[in-house]
Amino acid sequence: MIQPILRNAAFTTVNPRLSVLIPFYKESPLPLLRVLTTRDPQALEIILIDDGSGMADITAEVSAFISQSPLACELITLPANEGRARGRNRLTSAARGAYFLFLDADMLPDDSGFLDRWRDQADGLSAVVFGGFSLLQAPATRAFAVHRMMAGQSDCLSADTRRLHPEKYVFTSNLLVRRDVFEAEGFDASFTGWGWEDTEWGMRVAARYGVGHIDNTATHMGLDTPETLARKYEQSVGNFARVIARHEAVVSQYPSYKAAKLLKRVPLLGVVRPLIKGVSLSPLAPLKLRAFALRLYRAALYAQVV
Repeated sequence: MIQPILRNAAFTTVNPRLSVLIPFYKESPLPLLRVLTTRDPQALEIILIDDGSGMADITAEVSAFISQSPLACELITLPANEGRARGRNRLTSAARGAYFLFLDADMLPDDSGFLDRWRDQADGLSAVVFGGFSLLQAPATRAFAVHRMMAGQSDCLSADTRRLHPEKYVFTSNLLVRRDVFEAEGFDASFTGWGWEDTEWGMRVAARYGVGHIDNTATHMGLDTPETLARKYEQSVGNFARVIARHEAVVSQYPSYKAAKLLKRVPLLGVVRPLIKGVSLSPLAPLKLRAFALRLYRAALYAQVV
């Protein structure tokens, strides 16, 4: 059951070509909403979904922003958490545009032309386009130093680099999708917890429609501590197994799969795995070693399902 939907006055006056879709959970999207600007407000709408946060203060501040925003906005509030895949599917059902721009609530566009560049992309015929990550505005604090290093090496890549493996770099944090493509290939709601649901979707879509890449970056502000990353990796094992079951020919080319295959041969890996995790979490270990150990820990977890 969905709670009442909040729409502002501008929502009824536009005929949007681009629907900006923002899910959030116990984290306010207000910093993102404040910087979303466009030279053509009639061309887009913003649809938000609160995926069961149950936090009245966030609801109140987002509602207040929507009420006074010149951009067409709608807020859908769910009474209980439905998860990343179901939430995004529900957002597309509410959207009116011919194109969907998926944005995570912890992203911040890197310049004021961000939405207008995406709107220009929506004037073409592209099926799926990923805009890229950056760390330009992310906090350079000690607590997030390991994640910053890892993201800088593996996530913050140029469009030219991403095009070498286009299906691998498909993340719903900054992704444009044509409506008919998503109607044919939605997110698989059997993916629960954290990780891989957007990559698996990218594999399906790349095979049918292709995936494009441009440099229209947004900063990932939601860097995690090593402890949080380790928990997310632990939650992602089942989803990784689902990807292998459906796309082994593709995922077998990924370094994480190859490393997991090698680690599967290690005797007493179940005993060694906590030791690897311990190194990744140790504030006394060098930064590069902690980042390497965290990647190794993820591979050791995945060795259970390869």
